[in-house]
Amino acid sequence: MTLTIKEIEEKLQGYNDDEDSFIKLLENDQRKGVQRLLAQWKKKQEEEQKEKLRLQEMIVFEQEARENGATYIAGIDEVGRGPLAGPVVAAAVILPDHFYPAGVDDSKKLSKKRREALYDLILEKALSVGIGVVEADEIDRLNIYEATKKAMLTAIHSLQRTPDYLLLDAMNLAIHLPQKSIIKGDRRSLSIACASIVAKVYRDRLMENFSKTYPQYHFEKNAGYATKEHLEALERYGPCPIHRKSFSPIKEMLAPQLQFQLE
Repeated sequence: MTLTIKEIEEKLQGYNDDEDSFIKLLENDQRKGVQRLLAQWKKKQEEEQKEKLRLQEMIVFEQEARENGATYIAGIDEVGRGPLAGPVVAAAVILPDHFYPAGVDDSKKLSKKRREALYDLILEKALSVGIGVVEADEIDRLNIYEATKKAMLTAIHSLQRTPDYLLLDAMNLAIHLPQKSIIKGDRRSLSIACASIVAKVYRDRLMENFSKTYPQYHFEKNAGYATKEHLEALERYGPCPIHRKSFSPIKEMLAPQLQFQLE
C-alpha cells in the first residue's frame, strides 16, 4: 500500500535514523512531494546532529570535573557589569548529568523569547539554582569588580546543594572550593551558559519592574545600559535612586552638586 504524502509527513516525525528501511523506501519514491519532505527531514537531522556535537563540546569542562570526582558542578556567571543603572546579578546553576538542552548558548546571543523558554527549562531541570544581587548603591561603595564577586558568592551560597566544583566565566573567587576560570566560559561551558541565561532573564525582569517606578528612563527596553534614549532621559531628569553614581556620565553630573554641598 502506497502512503499519501500527508501520511509520510506524519510518519517522518518519529524517525531519526537515515539507515532506517522506511527512509530507504522514500529515497526510491519518485514523487516530488516525497522528495521535498525527505530533503527537509535530512536537513533537520543534520542540524540536530550539529547541535548535538556543539553541546558535547560544551560539556568538556564538566566531564573533566566529574572524572576528577566532582558530583555537584556549579556554573557561575553574571550580568550587568556595564549598565548605568540597576544591580549586578549573578547566577549559579548545578545541572544534572545527561541534560543537554538544545539552543543553550551565551545569553547575549539568544533572542528574548529563546532566553525565557530556556530559563523556564533550566529552572525546571536543574538540581539547584542560586541567585546573587548587588544593588547600585553597593556597587558604588565596593566598585563593580568587587560587587560582581560578591554577587557570585551570594549566588553560590544560595544554592540548595553545596557544590564540590565551580566553573566560572573569567573570574576567580576567594572561596574554599575547587574552581576553574574559563575565558569566554558562557560560550564554552554548558553550566556557565545556563547560569548566564538565568542571570540575564532574572535581571531583565528586575529592570522591567523598575521601569514601572521610573518610566522616564525606559529600563524595560534598555535594562539600564547607556542607550541614546537613556542618556537623553538622564540629561533631562537627572539620575534616579537606582543609577550608579560612580559611573560616568552620572558621576560628572553629580560633581557640581557635591562641590556645592562641600562649600
